Amino acid sequence: MVTHEGTEEQQYAVGMRVIIRGQEWLITKAEQYSFGYEAQEQNRIRADFTEHKRYALTCVGIDPLVRDYQATFLTDLEQDIEQVDPSRTRFVLDTSAQARESHLYIESMLRSTVPTDEKIHVAEGAAMDNLPYQFEPAKQALEQPRQRILIADAVGLGKTLEAGILMSELIRRGKGGRILVITSKNMMAQFQREMWDHFTIPLTNLDSSRIQRIRTEIPANANPFNYYDKVIISIDTLKRDIEYGAALDNSYWDIIVIDEAQNVANRANGGRQAQRTRLANRLAKRSDSLIMLSATPHDGSARSFASLMNMLDPTTLPNPDEYHKDDIRQLYIRRFKKDVAGDVSGHFPPPRIVEEDVRATCEEEAAFDCLTHMTLTAQMHDHTRRSMLFRTTLEKSLFSSPAACIKTIDERIKRLESRAGKANDEVKLANIEHDITELKELRALVKKIIPERFARYQKLLQLLTSKEYGWKRAKDDRIVIFTERIETKNFLVEHLKADLNLNDRQIIGMDGSMSDLEQQELVADFNDPKKPVRILVASDVASEGLNLHHLAHRLIHFDTPWSLMVFQQRNGRIDRYGQGEKPDIRFMRIGSENPRIKGDERILQVLINKEKQARDNIGDPAILMNAYDVNDETLVTAQAMEDGESAEHFAARLDGNVKESRIDIDVDDDDDGEFDPFAFIQQLNAEEGSEGQHGDDNAFAESPYQQFNERSLQLMDDLQFVDAGLHAPRISAHAGITDFRELSDTSGFALEFSKDSQLYRWLVRRTPNPEVLHDHTASWSTDVDYVRAQSQGLMAQLSDERWSNTQFLWALSPISEWVKMKSSSALYKRNEAPIIGVTNDTISPSETIVLLTGSIANNRAIPIINEWAGLRYRDGAFVEFMTIEDVWKATGYRGERDVNGIRRYINTVQDDDLTEHQVATASAVLPDAIRRMTAQLNKDKQSYSERAAQHIDEQLDRINQWQQESRLLTGKRTDRETDQIFNDYGQWVRDSYTATGKPVIRVAAAFTGVAGAQR
Repeated sequence: MVTHEGTEEQQYAVGMRVIIRGQEWLITKAEQYSFGYEAQEQNRIRADFTEHKRYALTCVGIDPLVRDYQATFLTDLEQDIEQVDPSRTRFVLDTSAQARESHLYIESMLRSTVPTDEKIHVAEGAAMDNLPYQFEPAKQALEQPRQRILIADAVGLGKTLEAGILMSELIRRGKGGRILVITSKNMMAQFQREMWDHFTIPLTNLDSSRIQRIRTEIPANANPFNYYDKVIISIDTLKRDIEYGAALDNSYWDIIVIDEAQNVANRANGGRQAQRTRLANRLAKRSDSLIMLSATPHDGSARSFASLMNMLDPTTLPNPDEYHKDDIRQLYIRRFKKDVAGDVSGHFPPPRIVEEDVRATCEEEAAFDCLTHMTLTAQMHDHTRRSMLFRTTLEKSLFSSPAACIKTIDERIKRLESRAGKANDEVKLANIEHDITELKELRALVKKIIPERFARYQKLLQLLTSKEYGWKRAKDDRIVIFTERIETKNFLVEHLKADLNLNDRQIIGMDGSMSDLEQQELVADFNDPKKPVRILVASDVASEGLNLHHLAHRLIHFDTPWSLMVFQQRNGRIDRYGQGEKPDIRFMRIGSENPRIKGDERILQVLINKEKQARDNIGDPAILMNAYDVNDETLVTAQAMEDGESAEHFAARLDGNVKESRIDIDVDDDDDGEFDPFAFIQQLNAEEGSEGQHGDDNAFAESPYQQFNERSLQLMDDLQFVDAGLHAPRISAHAGITDFRELSDTSGFALEFSKDSQLYRWLVRRTPNPEVLHDHTASWSTDVDYVRAQSQGLMAQLSDERWSNTQFLWALSPISEWVKMKSSSALYKRNEAPIIGVTNDTISPSETIVLLTGSIANNRAIPIINEWAGLRYRDGAFVEFMTIEDVWKATGYRGERDVNGIRRYINTVQDDDLTEHQVATASAVLPDAIRRMTAQLNKDKQSYSERAAQHIDEQLDRINQWQQESRLLTGKRTDRETDQIFNDYGQWVRDSYTATGKPVIRVAAAFTGVAGAQR
């Protein structure tokens, strides 16, 4: 390959050592870029991209002058960038104890080898229970050209964890350096915490105040979104500040996650939703990988769901109103609890559902009678499908609490009195006065329903204090009480506090009027065993997304929802993955002798029954009501009550929706020309799990010399690697550790740092909260249960911090990454590699094995071929290629496990154990080994390119068909936006699948036999 200046163009890859400005650097990331050029230049650059590529190289310094300094270099601005020539490598005998330095060096190279297949390589080691179904979204996404997917699993299945699994795999592949998570305000702290506790992914919480602080610390023209690499921010913060738009457009991310993605779908209601949709469409173009999460991904509209699919892949659906599941099956995955039952045995204890029967008091019956005989005449608005009659609104508020009903009455009277003052029509005025009179009569009766005569409240008190219920106010047995109305929430907090003799800190209330920080603080208190909270009374603001199951398995619906989606959302707060107890869910029924109220209560009883049916058999409760929106479902219930529909007919109608949806699925492929969006939505919920959604597992088979499986071929486990690295003199000299001690009650260690140490500064930038490094100390453990207990505060601690300073130790931990970086750069100098002398029956003193690793990147500087091989020589003559596993077997270098399961490595040889001739032989055969490895990589590149060409053609054919269909749909021969999407994605496909020029080879080590050495 030749540059515009006529010289051979350099290839770059992660792990390469380069000389820039006279200093040696280790490349940790290589990104192709084109920013900084005028728009008219872009077309020329794009046309010539494969001839002259520009890279941004993120590097860490190796030489003493720049050691550990991180910098980014632009290749077209640097005069000379020289790759460290592997053929000039000098072999240095490793005489450290048990060959510790060479083990660390080779292990760091193994851990830096980027996986090039679609298999799970690291996430199985995360701090979580390994449930097979939770890995399916990652597997499905990794099989696609771009990792863009909607994870639409039902409430409680662990969508956040599923996102973390995919993010971990992308990070392991070098595709997760910069991450942006968008979520709701009250979910920010929870999402941030889960990513850290389970995957050690450090998301910095960016609220408006922190963004403003960042702006004061950086130059005026700098981008605040480039200040941190991994951030979480609320969608409301992003959409309300117009200044953030330009900053977002000028930032690029490796991964973008959009939580509660139904809130960014393109829906007909517009307004606030439209703002979020526009923002999501902008963000979708700023990242290769896009992960969307939603338990309610559709509203019954094919076009709405298509808007999410088009954010994931704009080249999939030319017609958003007419498509089939096969068109998009690779872009989403949707399961319900019934679909994953085989994987979750013991993880989802079946809930206990109890309906608490209540008999209305005479005061309540009087209010019910008054309500049902009211003849309201003043029309405040037209009664349409999108609204309910005010009498129904009154009933709904009275079903919540007297306090809520009085609030509704007072607001209505205030509006009527305002209209009365402006009325110039006697009939209208008479109607208004009539309504005010009736409302005041109802208000007087409702006012008589004091707490002692409020039947459901008294039943609640009886339940909470009963021996049968068994609540003993223990710190790990907390209660969630849901109510729709804020007035009811306030009533319950006030009176339960007095009647149960609780203080202000033992019972707390939560509603949507609180700020995001207040909501996050309340949830943190509820989940903190050190806090005295025992009861949380919440409005439905707490029903979406929040984890309330850590210390609670009891939930009470004080008022029954009129929407099955709200049932699902509320129950999912405790009935979810990670719940260790059997969920106890109670409904407070309304028992009245009033025929109308009794009939309406029976309709609510139908909803309770149908919620169980949906959970056990159907999966998606939205199918039953065919509304796909909480407000619309509420109106379905209200309409049934207003029409006087019987409970039996209402139940049959809901069952009919399910039956109709299943029939429609069966006949959906008919050639009748009709497209039924409702039937299509049911296809999304078809009972097929994830089977058939994946591609060919062997589409890109590995080289016969690679056979690389990092978990089975690593030399050390995570604890051994980090421990050995921190004790290696050439590494520990840079760590600044003032105290190291092993933990006595778990497998791990604790450190204390000096404040200005390199390791401490590294960790500070890679933790989500300063409390993680409290007082310049921290501990690490590989024991998931121990770390989880520390995080949840279930072990005695004197401090009162939210964040435990015990971190999970695994491959992606920041401290593991630091040891990996230092092991790659500090143990051996430029053009040095270890030579290891071993003795056994399979390698003689006349033999040399050169261990090499090589890679070839695509046009986007991402490795697509990675290989390890040992090249065996005898008396200087080439004998064979060896897999890395064969190298370990031949040399015994990987060691053997003793009776305690601890791996014991080879003993150290001394300088005089190897002859000068053996070292010289290793140096002499190295150029031939590199030449052979280069030839093998080029051969594999040719084989890869032949297979890749088919994939390129398939993708280009697909998007060409999309372009043609899009033009036919619009009636335009050319369309600028469509053509731009076509060109951009086509170029992306070519760049991603096209292997570039010469291989990048690194020398890992040489092995030779030692006569008479003691093992």
